[in-house]
Formats: sequence, structure tokens, C-alpha cells
Amino acid sequence: MEKSTLIELTDICAGYKENIVLENVNLSIKENDFLGIIGPNGGGKTTLLKIILGIIKPFSGQINYSNKSKIIGYLPQVNMIDKNFPINVNQVVLSGLMSKKKLWSRYSKDDKEKALELLADMGIYELKDKPIGQLSGGQLQRVYLCRSLISKPKLLILDEPETYVDSNFENELYDKLDALNKEMAIVVVSHDIGTICSHVKTVACVNKALCYHNSNEITEQMLKVYNCPLEIITHGKIPHRVLKNH
Repeated sequence: MEKSTLIELTDICAGYKENIVLENVNLSIKENDFLGIIGPNGGGKTTLLKIILGIIKPFSGQINYSNKSKIIGYLPQVNMIDKNFPINVNQVVLSGLMSKKKLWSRYSKDDKEKALELLADMGIYELKDKPIGQLSGGQLQRVYLCRSLISKPKLLILDEPETYVDSNFENELYDKLDALNKEMAIVVVSHDIGTICSHVKTVACVNKALCYHNSNEITEQMLKVYNCPLEIITHGKIPHRVLKNH
């Protein structure tokens, strides 16, 4: 059975003031997709996410949402989170429901139970009353992953999730994403090609233009064709770069 489309980007051109960052971008995100987005710094990955999330409007082109994709879960980069904001872990998780709540409405008993359930599943239940300013980067990321999931989104977007994750949680994170992909579409932005290609189903390289590859197998030759100046890293007991004969 053909999967329905959640979000459709058509001929998107976007940027800031007169600086064009994305040009002629076309992308379709369907139910249960697991898309990895790669590309160099400054290539437009974050701008693409902002377009999808509705944070900025494109200069031209169209973005269409199905009714099912109105709720999007978003896990930002940890360095974009204000750790000085006076809020505790449980409150952060519950804040993920704000888009579904009327102004000044209270959280229900089910909402509160769901928040605690997510924290327990993420292994950080004991941190529920702790101020976010006292958390490590890895702990903070677990909290914001709970926040992104509490609204039961049809699409989960993660911006470089492995950046601040401790090594013990990295494999667990992707195992969780594999399980979540049965319930929702997932888009992951990452520089770690080796890791994401072990889990995603398809890959898009963003470097002003967007090149979509309907597979998770990426080679150096493909990156050259896509004009995507990244190096492929393999992962074993000792991570190492694969070099050509020299």
C-alpha cells in the first residue's frame, strides 16, 4: 500500500535577507519515512528544518502539510537550549503539549502520567524535579527527546542528536528511533554518515541544492555527484577514516 505524504516541499528558495541558502529544493516526506540529511556546515540543513517547522518562510515555492503532520516533534541541538531558564525536567517534558493546549489550560492527569512514563523509558525518571541547568548535555537531550514525543507526533525531527549524547546512550538512541519509526516518520540531520546510514532508509544531501537518494547506501562517488563535500567515516572498535590508495 502506498504511503501517504505528510509534507511536500516544491521549488523552495529560502535564505536570510538577500542571502540565498536554499535553491530549487524539492522534498516529499511520507508516513514512516526515516530520512537522514547530510551536508557541509553552511549548506542549508538548519534552514531546511526551519522551513519544515514553519519558523521561517521561503522566498518562493510551496510547502504543503497533510492534516496528520500538523504536530511535529522537534529535538533541537543542545547548544540551542537555554539552560538558565528556571524550569525543571518534568515541566520541560509537559511543555511539549503546549501546541495542543488552549491558553492557560491545565495539564491533565493523563498528561502528567505520560510525561513520567517517557522519563522512565528514557532512564531519567529520578531527574524529574531537577532544574535543567543542572543537567549534563546527554541528560538534557534525553529530556528534550521526551518533550518531542509527548504530543505523539506523526513526524519527529532531530538536529544532530549525537553531538552531546554520551557514548552509552548513542546506540540506545538509534535503537529507540528504529522502534519509533514504526509509529512515525523521522528526519535526522547529522554529520555522522556512518552512524545514520546504519539506521535511516533514505538520504538527502543539502548543499544549497538538495539531492535525494532513495537508499541508505552512500559512497564517495555519490557525494561527489551530489556536490556534498563530506568524508565517509567507518565505525569499528577503533573509528577510522577510509582513505584511497596512496
